[in-house]
Order: sequence, then structure tokens, then C-alpha cells
Amino acid sequence: MGSAACVTRSLRTLLRVLQSTQQESRILGFGHCRSIGWRRNDLLCSTKLPSLTLTAALHTGSPCCAIPPAIRVTEEPDTLYQSVAVLVKGHDRAVLDSYEFFATLAAQELGITIGKVYEPSKKIERFTLLKSVHIFKNHRVQYEIRTHYRYIELKHLTGSTADVYLEYIQRNLPEGVAMDVTKTAIEKLPDHIKEPLWSSLSMQEKPSL
Repeated sequence: MGSAACVTRSLRTLLRVLQSTQQESRILGFGHCRSIGWRRNDLLCSTKLPSLTLTAALHTGSPCCAIPPAIRVTEEPDTLYQSVAVLVKGHDRAVLDSYEFFATLAAQELGITIGKVYEPSKKIERFTLLKSVHIFKNHRVQYEIRTHYRYIELKHLTGSTADVYLEYIQRNLPEGVAMDVTKTAIEKLPDHIKEPLWSSLSMQEKPSL
């Protein structure tokens, strides 16, 4: 009980001190206003302290340290592919069905011409082993491994489009699925075979008159 009474007394004294300080601040502020009014007749008690307002700063501009990526313009022509064949293989047929749908949908979104899409024949490997390593050699067990395939052929691609598409589908390749890519590029005809060799030979073998 004694400690509670001491706490209440201290709280009361603290409250009185706070009230007295508030009254003194009000009186001092009014006197200051009157003194300013006597000194400057044109500003009678019109001096006010600057009001502080809290505003939320929303940064909408671009960061100052952001550097726009440099675009490289090269004179080297882009590689042209007549066809790009994507062969994926795995042991789960449902996973390959889902991945085939994903790969063809991505090609359609990129505007790539899709050629053949089919399922080659599956490969089956069987292993006959002993059921027990040491005894009962007449008891055997057979294991079977089935490998399913999907073949997707894309036609008439540029090198940049092929690189972007292949990187995208390879990053989303499921676990346990392998991929084999075959590219058929369109090359420029070399200069040494543009003209037939027999024309030059015939000119050399002509008898001089």
C-alpha cells in the first residue's frame, strides 16, 4: 500500500509540473506576440511559427545510377536456319506431353513456324538379373526401362530468334528429361564454286591461233 501511495503522489506532482509548464509557455508566447506588435505596427501579432507538415515522398523517377544498355550494331549478318529440330527424351510420358504443349505454345507466341510434331517409337531395354546374388540361381527378376521421345521441328528461323527460344525452353526443361538440338543452317555459296570449273579449263585448253 505504501508503494502504491508513493507512485500516485509522484504521478500527481508530475502532472502539476506539466500543467505549469504549459501555462508558462502560453504566457510567454502571448507576451512575445505583444512585444512584436509594439515594435512593428504593420505586423500586430501576425508572426507565426512555420507549420511542419508531414508529406509522403513517392519517388517515381528513374534512378540516377541507371545506365541504359548499349545496343551493339554489327555489320555481320544474322545466321539463317532452315530448320531447328528439338528432340527430348525421358521416362515419364505425361511429363513429355506437358513439355510438348509448353514448347509448341512458346513457339506460337514468338511467331515461329512449326513443322513436324510427333512421337517417335519408344525404346525398351530389359535386364534379367538374379533375384538373389548368392543363392537360388533359378529365381530371376526382370527390369524394364522405357524411354519415350518427342520430336519438334521448327522452320525458317534467324539466329537470334533460335537462341532466345532454345534458351527459354532449356531453362524450363523438367528434371529427368534430356534434349538434343539439330540445326540446319543456310550458308552462302563459296566463291570458288560459283562458276563451274570446266569453263575455266576449257578456256585454258583452247589452242592458240
